[in-house]
Amino acid sequence: MDAYQIRNLNLAAAGDKKIEWVSKHMPILNQIRQQYTADQPLAGRRVAVSVHLEAKTAYFALTLKALGAKVTVTGSNPLSTQDDVAAALVGREVPAFAWHGASKAEYFAHLTATLESKPEYIIDDGGDLVHLLHTEKRELLPGVKGGCEETTTGVHRLRAMAQQDQLAFPMVAVNDALCKHLFDNRYGTGQSTWDGIMRSTNLVIAGKTVVVAGYGWCGKGVALRAKGLGARVMICEVDPIKALEALMDGYTVLPSLEAARVGDLFITVTGCTDVFGAPHFAVMKDGALLANAGHFDVEFNKADLEEMAVEISEARTKITAYHLKDGRRLYLLAEGRLVNLAAGDGHPAEIMDLSFALQILSLLYLVGQDKDGPIPAGVYNVPAKIDQTVAWLALEARGIRIDTLSEAQKKYLNSW
Repeated sequence: MDAYQIRNLNLAAAGDKKIEWVSKHMPILNQIRQQYTADQPLAGRRVAVSVHLEAKTAYFALTLKALGAKVTVTGSNPLSTQDDVAAALVGREVPAFAWHGASKAEYFAHLTATLESKPEYIIDDGGDLVHLLHTEKRELLPGVKGGCEETTTGVHRLRAMAQQDQLAFPMVAVNDALCKHLFDNRYGTGQSTWDGIMRSTNLVIAGKTVVVAGYGWCGKGVALRAKGLGARVMICEVDPIKALEALMDGYTVLPSLEAARVGDLFITVTGCTDVFGAPHFAVMKDGALLANAGHFDVEFNKADLEEMAVEISEARTKITAYHLKDGRRLYLLAEGRLVNLAAGDGHPAEIMDLSFALQILSLLYLVGQDKDGPIPAGVYNVPAKIDQTVAWLALEARGIRIDTLSEAQKKYLNSW
């Protein structure tokens, strides 16, 4: 097994600066370090991390190391890995297997190399590491004691595996914690998606018609920021409750094919496939911008785009132009991958501070539970106490105080 697989170790100094910057803006992780480092609760535990490999993830991995873990890191998306950050991790004696722009084969080779560290615990983002363990690396399953999943798509995959009795170990659905999806999905995705779009296009958002497909927590965040930037916002949904919620929030709600005729900028956040395809592309305006903020690059049907195009060119860095027969051009950002990471730096540090704190405390919970015997395979919620702890730490870091219930009030609320 190679000690690491990265582009260029000489980039480490630049990566170090990024890590140092985010470390100053992740106070919850710093409090966790202060509380647990002396006790080394993860001493000797082998942990494999497959999360978008940028500065916040690096500081998370280094925090696991500070708590005693033997950490191996890879990316969860070929275009979100930052080579200087990967180099900085290797420079700090954390093996990393990833580089920016990896081919599909290289990407899965990096995942495989990460699993060769024989992890006891998995931190996954999207489910590729867990999937690989259950398909091509099944011989490693007996050594895996559990793990945590970061995102909506990954949790969906885990629940499907569990329903089919295919999941071989316990996984904590970190994405479903209140301190994750209420903040990471809504405010993190909401801001970072627009960071990626505006950085890539250098175009004004005010006055444009923005179509957001999917009104889950990520879609809510994207739509809210679009409204704040002055856009006219339209929502496409398949869930009647979410559609009604979008309507009551003040947005126009309509079918995707109708929205395709009027939108200037389309953003997908559904986690599903073929949200926009040939019928939609056939009626879109010349110059329409297509950006995906869902985990996989399947929400815009790229095969349809390629088949319809008479020419494909690079319009600008991270923007592909598809020239259609009738002279229209459709612009796909970041190859249809996560625009906030493939064309930006991902979620703000303060947001990932919440999510990674949940990951660490959930991992400590799994380790503690395992001491009493193996935990049955399945998908588990983050304990409410951990959610509350992270919220308290976040408020404390910001100097915010809130009221507490008196004993009389507690008694009143619990009476009938």
